[in-house]
Amino acid sequence: MAEWRTVKNRDTGQVVLGRARLCVSFWSHFKGLQLAPPLPDEEGLLFVTKRDNRTETAIHMFFMRFSIGVIWIDSQGRVVDKRLAKPWRPYYAPSQPAQYFIEANPGILDRVSIGDHLVWDDPSATAT
Repeated sequence: MAEWRTVKNRDTGQVVLGRARLCVSFWSHFKGLQLAPPLPDEEGLLFVTKRDNRTETAIHMFFMRFSIGVIWIDSQGRVVDKRLAKPWRPYYAPSQPAQYFIEANPGILDRVSIGDHLVWDDPSATAT
C-alpha cells in the first residue's frame, strides 16, 4: 500500500508537492516512473536513501515518455540541486550529495530554489 506525503517549504509554508508517494524499497526505486503515464501537477515520487551520497540518488531516463523535474535534498532537508530530466537520457546526478530526491512534473522546478529547506512528515516510514 502506497504512503503519501505533502512536501512543504519549511520557511514559507508553501506546498511544493501536494501528493508525494514515498519510495523506499528497492522495487519502487527500480521502477520509478518508467513506462508510467504523465503525472497530475501536484503529484510525484519522493525517493528515500539511507545516507547523503551522489551515486544512490542518480537517475536515468530510459523508458520515460515525458520530461520530469528532479529535486535533490540532503539529510538536513536542504535542496542541493534541481534539474529538468529529459526522456531517454542515460544519467542525471546531483552536484552535491543528497539523501532524498523528488520526481515530479517540470513545474516543481519553479516552486523550489537551491538552498530551500523542505519538510514532510516521517520520511523514514516504510513504503512500497
